[in-house]
Amino acid sequence: MRNYRQLREEEINVLESNSCWAESWDNVMVDEAFSPYGFHRVVFYGNIRLGKFEKQVEVTKGFTKHAGINDATLRNVTVGDNCLIEKVGNFINNYTIGDDCYISNISTMETTEGATYGEGHLVSVLNEMGDGNVILFHDLNSQLAAFMVKYFKDKQLKDILTRLVNEEIRFTQPKQGTIGNGVKIINSKEITNTVIKDDCEINGASCLSDCTILSSKDASVYIGTGVICENSIISDGCSITNSVKMQDCFVGEACQITNGFTAEASVFFANSYMANGEACAAFCGPFSASHHKSSLLIGGEFSFYNAGSNTNFSNHAYKMGPLHYGTLERGTKTASGAYVLMPAKIGAFSVCFGKLMNHPDMRCLPFAYLLAYGDTMYIVPGRNITTVGLYRDIKKWPKRDKRAGSSRKSIINFDWLSPFTVGEIVQGKKILEALRQAGGDNVSSYNYHEYIINASSLRKGIKYYDIALRIYMGAVLKRAVKGGFLGKPTSTVGEGDWSDLSGLLLPASEEQRLLDDIKSGTIESIREVLDRFNDINNHYREYQWAWTYKLILDYYGLEELTEASMQRIREDYVRARRAWIAEIRKDAEKEFAMGDVEQDVFDDFISKLDHEIDYED
Repeated sequence: MRNYRQLREEEINVLESNSCWAESWDNVMVDEAFSPYGFHRVVFYGNIRLGKFEKQVEVTKGFTKHAGINDATLRNVTVGDNCLIEKVGNFINNYTIGDDCYISNISTMETTEGATYGEGHLVSVLNEMGDGNVILFHDLNSQLAAFMVKYFKDKQLKDILTRLVNEEIRFTQPKQGTIGNGVKIINSKEITNTVIKDDCEINGASCLSDCTILSSKDASVYIGTGVICENSIISDGCSITNSVKMQDCFVGEACQITNGFTAEASVFFANSYMANGEACAAFCGPFSASHHKSSLLIGGEFSFYNAGSNTNFSNHAYKMGPLHYGTLERGTKTASGAYVLMPAKIGAFSVCFGKLMNHPDMRCLPFAYLLAYGDTMYIVPGRNITTVGLYRDIKKWPKRDKRAGSSRKSIINFDWLSPFTVGEIVQGKKILEALRQAGGDNVSSYNYHEYIINASSLRKGIKYYDIALRIYMGAVLKRAVKGGFLGKPTSTVGEGDWSDLSGLLLPASEEQRLLDDIKSGTIESIREVLDRFNDINNHYREYQWAWTYKLILDYYGLEELTEASMQRIREDYVRARRAWIAEIRKDAEKEFAMGDVEQDVFDDFISKLDHEIDYED
C-alpha cells in the first residue's frame, strides 16, 4: 500500500507557475518522491493521487519524453509511477492508472455510475431472438460457454450458474475504471467504463464503452483505428483493428478481428480470425475463421471452421497449395442441432459430419462429402479420411495455436481420431454394412433416406472407416504401453458416448456428473466449474483408454488383451497407416496432375509423406 503525502508549498508554487490549477490543493496527494516539474497546464478536481515522475517514457521507437502530465483535466484520478499523460481534449474522470503508461491525444476517459465493464451481460447465441444463454465475464472459456448454451433451458441450472458468475464478478470488479501497467492509449476518442489490463495498446480507437480488456505482458492486446466496442470482453493476445464494430461480444485468447468486421451478441474463442463480414448470435469456437464480405455467421455454432463466400462453406478444394485454410472438421450446427449443408449448384460439396439439414434426427456419415447434381443428393462416405486437405489439417492446427502459455483458458483437444469421432466412425461403418446387407452386392447404388450412395463409394467408405479404426486402436494401444496404463481399465469412466464441448472431448457421463454436481450444490463457485473442465481434460487419456479397450475387444472379438492380440493390432496399425498414406499420396498426385500445384510444393509434400514411416513405432 503506497503512502501519500500532501503537496509542499514550494511544489504548489512550481505547479501554479506552470499554469496548473486545483479545485483544492489539499485533495492532491503525492508520492514521497514526487517532483512537480513535469506538469504543465493541468487542472485537478476532486481527489487526486500522483506517483513519482522521474523516468523517460518511449512515445515511439527511438523517441522518448520525460514522464509527467501536460494539457489535461483530471477528476478523482490516481496515476502511478512514471506515466506520461498529455493532450487530453476533454477530461479523465474516476480512473485508476497504473505505472509506466503513455496516454496522449485522447478526448474522454471516465467511469460513470453503474459501470459493468462488460461483465454480467446475458446474450443469446444460436437464436438471436431467444432467451439469453451465455453470460459474459472475464473467466469465460469455450467449454463454459458451450455448457451454458447446451443447458440453459434448465431453469434451475441457469439460475445457479448466473448466481455463481455474479458472485465472481462482485468479488473481482473494481470500484472504478482501471488502466494497468505499461498501457499505451493514443489518438483515441472515448473510453468509458472500461478496464484495461497490462501492456495493452490502443491506437486510434473511436469508442470503448463498458468493456474489459484482459491484456498481459506476454499476451498483449492491440486495439486499432476506428474500432467501436461496447459491452464486450476482449481476452489476452487479441488484435481488434481497422474499424471493427462490436457489441455484446466475448473475444477469446489470440483472436484477430479486423477489416470492418461487425459483430453483435456473439462469442469468439481461441485463435479465431474474423475479417470483412458479419456475425450475429454466432458461437465461434476455437479456430473459426471468416474472410469474406459476403459471409454472415448467424445463429450457428462453429469450430475448426473456415466460412467461405456465399454457398462455399469450406475452402476444402484448396488442398496442397498455400491457400488452404481449413475444413469443416467438427461441424457447423444451428440451434436445432441440424448441420447446415447448402449444396446450391452442380458439383458443390461439403465435408459432412453429424446430422443432415433436412433430416436433423438422422445420423450422418462421418468424414463424408455431400454433393448435389441438380436435385439429386449424393453422399460419399469416409472420403475425407484420405485427402491431402485432412492430412494438412491434422498437422497444422496445433502449430496455429498462438496463445501464450499463461493465457490458455479454453481447452483444445487436437486429436482428429478420438472416442468422439471414432464413435461416429463405428456407427457409420455399421450403417454402410447394414445397407450392403439389405441391398446386396449386385446393385449400382444404395438409398440412405433421400440420399444416394454409389456402390463403389459404399465399399470404399467401409474400407476407409476400417483404416481409421485400425490407426486409432493401434495408436492408443501404443500410447497405453508408453504411458504405463496398459491392461484392463480400473474404471468404467469413459465407456459409452462422448461429447465435444467446443474443444474439450469428454465422456457424456462426466458431463452429466458436472451437471448434477452444480444442481446439487456440490460445486459452489464458478472457479470450481472451470477447474472441473481442466480435471476432465487432464484425465482424457485414462478415459480414452477405457473407451478404446472396449472397442478393441468388440472389434477383434476378444475377451481380454493378450500379447498375441496386441501384436496383431500393431500389425494392423502399420498396414492401415501405410494404406492411409498411400491413399493420400494418390490424392496429391491427382491434384498435381491437374497442373494447379508447383513442383517444389508437390515434392515437399511427398517428402513429408515419406517420413510418416518414422511415426510407426
